[in-house]
Amino acid sequence: MPYRWTPPHDGPLPRPVPEGDTPLLRLDLWPHRSLPARGFAVVIWIMFAGGLIPIVPFIGTTAFWILLAFMMAALAALWAAIRRSDRDRLREELLVWPDRITLTHWSQTGETFEWEANPYWIRLSLHPTAGKVEQYLTLKGGGPQNAREVELGAFLSPEERTRLRDDLALLLERLRG
Repeated sequence: MPYRWTPPHDGPLPRPVPEGDTPLLRLDLWPHRSLPARGFAVVIWIMFAGGLIPIVPFIGTTAFWILLAFMMAALAALWAAIRRSDRDRLREELLVWPDRITLTHWSQTGETFEWEANPYWIRLSLHPTAGKVEQYLTLKGGGPQNAREVELGAFLSPEERTRLRDDLALLLERLRG
């Protein structure tokens, strides 16, 4: 599941720390990754072994070194492309305090977008069809005059957004008393 609560939120809410700057809960969201670290290593080794097969007959010739250079360049390009894909991670972080909730969104370009609201004013909406994606999840907050609506987890699957909406609805209900 591409989101994680820290600490797990299914029990009672943790007590606020007297210093007050430590959040009660943290929610990290990230898109699905098709290639975990172990898969990356397997792909690189398969590419390396597969690239050696056609050049083995040329061992001992000048052609071997030329073909080996091209194979290693292709391997380096694959390595760089996969690592670049990992570096361009979208990610969102929701921090929960008794008196506020903050959402930070890191885009693919590295830009950071932040949103903050009091849990009392936050309205959670799940738009089944009227959004960028199916089961579009939004948070709206900031008081009656300056309410701003932000999306949450647009990169998640529709089922995950529905589950996340249920989790957040329960959390907001518990925060409000």
